[in-house]
Amino acid sequence: MTTPPTPQKTVRIGGASGFWGDSMVAAPQLVKLGRLDYLVFDFLAETTMSILASARAKKPELGYATDFVDIAMKSVLAEVKRQGVKVVSNAGGINPHGCAAALQALADAEGVALRIAVVEGDDVSTQMPQLREAGTRDMFTGEALPEKVLSANAYLGALPIAAALAAGADVVITGRCVDSAVTLGPLMHEFGWQPGDHDLLASGSLAGHIIECGCQATGGLHTDWEDIPDWAHMGYPIVECHADGSFVVTKPEGTGGKVIRANVAEQLLYEIGDPGAYLLPDVSCDFREVVIEQLGADRVRVGPARGRAPSPSYKVSATQLDGFRCAGSMVFVGIDAEKKAVRTAEAIIERTGEILQQMGLPPFTSTYVEVIGSEWLYGPHARTRQVREVTMRVVANHPQKAALAMFAREIAPSGTSWAPGTTSPGGGRPAVSPLIKPFAFTLAKAAVPVAFVLGGERHAVEIPADVDGAAASPATEPPPFEEDGGEQVEVRLIELAWARSGDKGNLSNIGLVARRPEWLPLLWSRVTPQFVGDYFAHLVHGKVERFHLPGIASMNLLLHDALDGGGPSSMRMDPLGKGMAQMLLDATVQVPRRVAEAARAAR
Repeated sequence: MTTPPTPQKTVRIGGASGFWGDSMVAAPQLVKLGRLDYLVFDFLAETTMSILASARAKKPELGYATDFVDIAMKSVLAEVKRQGVKVVSNAGGINPHGCAAALQALADAEGVALRIAVVEGDDVSTQMPQLREAGTRDMFTGEALPEKVLSANAYLGALPIAAALAAGADVVITGRCVDSAVTLGPLMHEFGWQPGDHDLLASGSLAGHIIECGCQATGGLHTDWEDIPDWAHMGYPIVECHADGSFVVTKPEGTGGKVIRANVAEQLLYEIGDPGAYLLPDVSCDFREVVIEQLGADRVRVGPARGRAPSPSYKVSATQLDGFRCAGSMVFVGIDAEKKAVRTAEAIIERTGEILQQMGLPPFTSTYVEVIGSEWLYGPHARTRQVREVTMRVVANHPQKAALAMFAREIAPSGTSWAPGTTSPGGGRPAVSPLIKPFAFTLAKAAVPVAFVLGGERHAVEIPADVDGAAASPATEPPPFEEDGGEQVEVRLIELAWARSGDKGNLSNIGLVARRPEWLPLLWSRVTPQFVGDYFAHLVHGKVERFHLPGIASMNLLLHDALDGGGPSSMRMDPLGKGMAQMLLDATVQVPRRVAEAARAAR
């Protein structure tokens, strides 16, 4: 008698949050419909860490993502316990024990027994004096570390999460960790993956990367957005993971959105740099040969990735108070609305600058003007047309809060002083807020003691001191495009490619995926670093790098000094580079007529 094969173990992980502020429907949807083993939440971006630092400065008991407890877990706590779903979240921010205490209080109030583990070690703020003395500098700007910091947190990996789960935790709360670690930790625990299993760790990290931004894997932000149904009921992502590192991306049945190859490929490229050296604490990932294929409706297979030993250092994200900021706005209606808006903003800055002088205060550190509705971000590529309704946005930074309180008062008087058609949507004077500046550096793993606390006991977690495998293997390029010598016609890039963009500090990346694999050599020949640099010259002030991903017929463009400092430092309306892919897709290139006709027929 033949023994039937043992079914392959599948671990189902649902991604319930892409950022602090994601929808309240996510966790209940996944718990009710997802048949999950794990529910994971990613709350922390660099901007979020700045917000949390500001919150803790006002109230020491804060500093964590309160939505995790007050909204997400409150809505599913009893059902998570009943189903035996484990929960992993980086909602701890810069106060993970405060987050755990709030969740424990909720569990006690609802009569739910819960074993909560807290991962420790990411807070390295006490080491700042020694690091300054040692000459540590910002890894991007080269600036010396500031005298005072609000927070300094190392990006931890998945090992302490896996260890806490192995110790019996129902919920694991971390502070700063890489986004994908909340998924990789459960996979290491479930499949027994070890620190040296680099290919498996890279594939598990890729699973985490795909779902770490919520609906961005289930149709959200897709280039062909009109093809995505039922936005109001978007399904949140689920990965079905196996011991060999392979996984399938899907979503709960009956929900909106759509899980399709193109959208998952966009998400693979989201917010990465060199795809051959995507550096994480547990592994250096190589995503270049990853293949993405459609298995059926709302089922996309991804993998495998390759991996090497990680860097022996952690990246540290730190914050400092860099004065204050105020951003105000007014609406302009009628003929020459843009001109009215610009002149008004200039008058506000001139007037308030003179008042500062009279008050004996220093000038503004910086000011910035934008006109929303006039394609301001497009710069020289804006379409020339007479817009008749716009919003003026004027921003000022200053070392002193009182100076910006005066600035806020002087915005509204424009409604009766200068341009006809000036109005306001209401809301009163704009607020003055602390200006939190992020900075980053690396710190040896040996200098960061990592542990988890469960049931009042602290358990140290050994982090391997690997040989540095961070460097990527040599870059590749697509084969040269074969010109046919025929007529060339102009097409927009959106006819040839899908794209998505995002940020890492002051870097912006644009992932460009060929709609047909055979078009990638053509795109590579047209969308060069020079082409991209010239197109974004009004926004991007550094170099443009380009990387080839043959597995998904795509390229990743990395734009340096692109976001006016990025995150909370940036004064732009798009500080995170979210619109840069859309802008590039509107650029035109010359292609053979046969390609243009095929592209337009497919659209």
